[in-house]
Amino acid sequence: MQNIRNIAIIAHVDHGKTTLVDKMLMAGKLFKEHQHAGELVMDNNDLERERGITILSKNVSITWKGTKINIIDTPGHSDFGGEVERVLNMADGVLLLVDAFEGPMPQTRFVLQKALAIGLKPIVVINKVDKPNCRPEEVQEAVFDLMFNLEATEHQLDFITVYGSARDSWMSNDWKEQTSDISVLMDAIVEHIPAPKVNEGTPQMLITSLDYSSYVGRIAIGRVHRGVLKTGMEIALVDRHGGMYKTRIKELNIFDGLGRTKTDTVAAGELCAIIGLDRFDIGDSVCDPENPEPLDPIAIDEPTMSMLFTINNSPFFGKEGKLVTSRHIKDRLDKELEKNLALRVEATDSADAWNVYGRGVLHLSVLIETMRREGYELQVGQPRVIIKEVAGEKHEPVEELTIDLPDEVSGRAIELVTQRKGELRGMERKGDRVHLEFIIPSRGIIGLRNSILTATAGEAVMAHRFIEFQPWRGHIEKRQNGSLISMEAGTAFAYAIDKLQDRGKFFISPQEEVYMGQVIGENNREGDLVINVTKSKKLTNMRASGSDDKVRIVTPITFSLEEALEYIQGDEYVEVTPKSIRLRKILLQEHERKRLSKQ
Repeated sequence: MQNIRNIAIIAHVDHGKTTLVDKMLMAGKLFKEHQHAGELVMDNNDLERERGITILSKNVSITWKGTKINIIDTPGHSDFGGEVERVLNMADGVLLLVDAFEGPMPQTRFVLQKALAIGLKPIVVINKVDKPNCRPEEVQEAVFDLMFNLEATEHQLDFITVYGSARDSWMSNDWKEQTSDISVLMDAIVEHIPAPKVNEGTPQMLITSLDYSSYVGRIAIGRVHRGVLKTGMEIALVDRHGGMYKTRIKELNIFDGLGRTKTDTVAAGELCAIIGLDRFDIGDSVCDPENPEPLDPIAIDEPTMSMLFTINNSPFFGKEGKLVTSRHIKDRLDKELEKNLALRVEATDSADAWNVYGRGVLHLSVLIETMRREGYELQVGQPRVIIKEVAGEKHEPVEELTIDLPDEVSGRAIELVTQRKGELRGMERKGDRVHLEFIIPSRGIIGLRNSILTATAGEAVMAHRFIEFQPWRGHIEKRQNGSLISMEAGTAFAYAIDKLQDRGKFFISPQEEVYMGQVIGENNREGDLVINVTKSKKLTNMRASGSDDKVRIVTPITFSLEEALEYIQGDEYVEVTPKSIRLRKILLQEHERKRLSKQ
């Protein structure tokens, strides 16, 4: 039995998890002297690198002084909580990473709660102690208080703390003493994280994640809980409903560095990948065929938000994307369901539309962004929160929201949140900044980020996490201003946009193609306004004063995908194609919209 430690790294978003994993890979000498490792090695897909966040959890292994350490890098956003919940089952301990200035944040609480419930003991790493005005001692106390509030056991509360800066590659037991490397942390992992228990008996393994290879198909990944798995042995797969299916293991792999290596046997406590299982899902158990004893399946939190996905039927459909039919979109959503545990897809009355349920706007927008990069075209409706009936009463999801912002703009932020039925629960000063805590319905968070950033000149840092379903809080005022809608299809002219600028703000540039019913701007007033931006200047050979005025056009507003989803109203869609994001009315004809409004 090899000396093994299985460890998951958990933290709030942007506290430095992926950077720390980079440094641990360096310490484990995964890269030869001449190899350039690059940064954020684990965030290996384009979306993760562009956004600077981890979306999918990943495994990697290093060897430190004869001990093999399997590291699991997890996402920090609670929207990807489904990823965190399932991979914590594979770990024997966690590294809890906390920013030396910000301290424990909502997502820290979210992932720590999951880890403590499973019985894992953390090593607390207080990162970024090189920041000016950092407060490592206070943060350490805050982590202790948080763990106490989350009902940690005495054994879990007796944690050790390591201080350092992952970016500058040093860790130390005392934050005032800078060392030259991170060996203090690596030694602490080997010393304080327990080795996996070796359970004798028939084999047992819970499938906690999936991989896919175009050569061998789906690959089941998990941790061997008991017994030994061997290549070629017969096993039984038991699903979460108790159904059983017998099959054979064709090939076994264990994690080695950034890749995997083939092996014949895997003992209890080791993480492994099984190749050759035909049909399985996350949460299924691999057991002995004669005497199957399945493990408890993974419990996943409920989704809190839904969106309508439908085919693109705008006048511009098929111009940029290759995959545009309902069959393409349905197949892609089914494929996503296999590995995205927190996602649900429901059919609607129409064969061309589906209700997709997820953890939040970010969770669903990452799926949409991935699809558009793969060449899909689709339209998405306004995000809606899921409403439950509890004892005959309407209940809606409620979240904890924290905003970190400069003192002088805190009043405006509090006003914006309370307008959306938020309640202020706590206010704390940290230097020249104020830390605000609210309880707010999920409905109120949709579209809030834009308003807060505008009100605070981009200074605010927002984070939120789902708490529970609570009774309905009543009507929330949404966007007041109406939309500017294109009257006809054609090319938008600078002359026309210039003359209409007093009507509102535009989302399109001159020379851009538009179609009838497309939302091309925001009205200054309430209600929608239909305008013609395809009208060109009539040229004559007569000179008149004012006819040669310069055209001065304000730069148009460009939306990211999340901003567009949060911006639209109930009668609008976001049209998503590989190269464009457009807003449009569901009914493109003006007379149809008027008829519907009279009903």
